[in-house]
Amino acid sequence: MIEYEKICAKVREIVLQTAQMIKNERQNFSALHNVEIKGHSNFVTHIDKLSEQMLVTKLSALIPEAGFIAEEGTSTKKGEIFNWVIDPIDGTTNFIHGLPPHAISVALMENEEVVIGVVLEISGGEIFYAWKNSQAFCNEKVIQVTNFSEHQQALIATGFPYYDMGKLETYMATMREIMAKTSGLRRLGSAAIDLCYVACGRFEAFWEYGLHPWDVAAGALIIERAGGKVCDFNGNNKYLFNGEIIATNTNYFNNFYEIVHRHMGT
Repeated sequence: MIEYEKICAKVREIVLQTAQMIKNERQNFSALHNVEIKGHSNFVTHIDKLSEQMLVTKLSALIPEAGFIAEEGTSTKKGEIFNWVIDPIDGTTNFIHGLPPHAISVALMENEEVVIGVVLEISGGEIFYAWKNSQAFCNEKVIQVTNFSEHQQALIATGFPYYDMGKLETYMATMREIMAKTSGLRRLGSAAIDLCYVACGRFEAFWEYGLHPWDVAAGALIIERAGGKVCDFNGNNKYLFNGEIIATNTNYFNNFYEIVHRHMGT
């Protein structure tokens, strides 16, 4: 039995150390010479790889038996009980262009449950975190979702599809309706940060498809511990591995879910 709060504190230290390395490496970074193309609009830098290697090494020392689900595949070790879910730089395209937000996202899964989540917005220094049965925090202050319930009160976040264009028409229909009904729509370029911004009340809701576990695992736990709700487009809890997510405050959930499910659910 691990002590979630103590492990979470150590994860925050590791994430902050990794962020300092990223900042140091960024000083000599060249978008022309240091970027690899993995696919359409899918980039990786040597700093992503260094960040993931550092995280894997330090987290392995923290829980030696734990495995990893990591974006850059630095470790493919699978743990029987514990697995770390890592995005070394969420928002790499932003990072390449020198734009915020970009973030480190680290979650710990115990069997099928996410029990620790830590997200650091690197450029601004905000660190969001929660652990099983805790409250949610940003820089040691408790955070909560808003209590707005109506469309006209709601500011919404989304992420544009990068490669799966098969749902583009239904996505655009969803976006048109949300733009018409709510107080605004924002696209920041980091799903991990979008989720944390719902958790701390800057957004009322977020939806996106084409995601991976490392994009959402930590942020989803933080939202839930901040009093919000998270599901997939059909209202189920399969969002970690089926690539789609809805995250809202509790009061607004029904109104927002109805729109996304009607257009994009099955």
